[in-house]
Amino acid sequence: MWRATVLTIFPELFPGPLGASLAGKASASGLWSLEAVDIRDFAADRHRSVDDTPAGGGPGMIMRADVLGRAIDAVDGSDRPRLLMSARGQPLNQAWVRKLVQGPGVVAVCGRFEGVDERVIAGRGLVEVSIGDYVLAGGELAAMVLIEACVRLIPGVMGKESSGADESFSGSLIEYPQFTRPQVWEGLAIPEVLTSGDHGKVDSWRRAEAERLTRERRPDLWAAYQAHPLPTLPVSPTLPSPACGGGKGRGRVGRAKGSPKR
Repeated sequence: MWRATVLTIFPELFPGPLGASLAGKASASGLWSLEAVDIRDFAADRHRSVDDTPAGGGPGMIMRADVLGRAIDAVDGSDRPRLLMSARGQPLNQAWVRKLVQGPGVVAVCGRFEGVDERVIAGRGLVEVSIGDYVLAGGELAAMVLIEACVRLIPGVMGKESSGADESFSGSLIEYPQFTRPQVWEGLAIPEVLTSGDHGKVDSWRRAEAERLTRERRPDLWAAYQAHPLPTLPVSPTLPSPACGGGKGRGRVGRAKGSPKR
C-alpha cells in the first residue's frame, strides 16, 4: 500500500479533497492510506508553541527545529522520502511524481509562518518541493496537490492504464484538445478527423495539436521535446466512424477519463 503521512499544525484540513472522487474511493478500497500528524503534539510548553522569532531579526515567525524534529522522528518513514513543501524548493513535475509513485509513499512536512529552521531541513534530510512560483500561507494545499498527483497514478485508481500515460507532460508534451458530445455546440463542431474512424489520422492530429500547444504555451517543455522527440506513430487501420448522436449503442468520441488532468 502506498502511504502518505502529512505533518501539519492543521490536521483537520485532511483528507479534504483527498477524501473524495478517485482518491477517496482508492483510499477506501485500500490502494493507499493517509495519516495527518499534528506538529503541535510535540511542543514542550503548555501553549503548544511550534514557532519563535527569527534569529537576526525580521518579520514573522519561524518553525522551531526541536519541535518539528521530534514530530518527524515520531513518524515511521525511514523508507519514504521526507519532503518539505516550500516555495524555494525543486519544481514538482510529472517525472518526479512518477518516481514517487514507484516507492512506498511520502512524508510531507507542511511549513507555516515565515519558514522552517534550516537546521531541521539539513538534520532530517528534508527535500524541498515547490508546486509553482507563488507563495501560499502554508504547505497543506501544496501537500494535497503532490499527494493527488501521485495517487491518481497508483495502479487501479484510474481504471484504464492508458489514462495516466496519454496526458499532459507525458513525453514532454502538454495534452491535445479534447471533445465530446454534442457533435455541434453553439455553431462549433467537433473536428472532423476525430469522427473519421481513421485512428492513424486521429493519432497524428492529436500529436500535432499537442506539439502546437506545447510550442505556444511551454517553450521550456518544447525545447526538451525537440531534444528527445517521441517515436514516429504507427499506421493504424481505419475503423467505422463513431456516432455522435444519442441513443443506445452510440460510439465514443475521443477518450473519456475518470478525472481531470488540468
